[in-house]
Amino acid sequence: MILIKLAKNKNKTIKEAYGKYYARPVVTETIGIDELAEHMASHNTPFSKGAIKGLLTDMVSCVKELVLQNKAVKIDNLAIFSIGIINKMGAASIKEWSLAKFVEGYRLRARATGKLSNTQLSLDANAKNAMDLLNSSESAAGDTTTGDNTQGGGTTGGGGTSQGGGTSQGGSTDGTGDIGDGLE
Repeated sequence: MILIKLAKNKNKTIKEAYGKYYARPVVTETIGIDELAEHMASHNTPFSKGAIKGLLTDMVSCVKELVLQNKAVKIDNLAIFSIGIINKMGAASIKEWSLAKFVEGYRLRARATGKLSNTQLSLDANAKNAMDLLNSSESAAGDTTTGDNTQGGGTTGGGGTSQGGGTSQGGSTDGTGDIGDGLE
């Protein structure tokens, strides 16, 4: 189940979104490579936690190495990893452009693919408002209110994973800039 919270858009520059509420995911825990290896080892695999951790650690290093060589790395049913550029601003002409003046930095882009594509996630997702869960746990023991159990839906646009030449940091279209879900 995907827990969600509502966040009010406070960005006045996007008039159609300003003051409206948008759903945001609630991240309850961040799992590191060590915990992921332990979890994977518990799934009846012949590989030990240590062997899995070693493979994952090497994979991370290799993905970084390849991405820094301008290669996109596709891990089937997970994501396509590639380099992104964070621009300070645009240059008026090619002649005016310089790396130092117009490029702020770089970032890792991850675009869902296969079984984790947006379409598939929308079909598989089951969402619940986190506030409904908190309110129901705080209510009397006899109260059986469970809140909304709406099936997940599609996105309304935006997203930090567009492939349009890698010249934009992307982000949400509602202007909140909330990027703390750990999947950027």
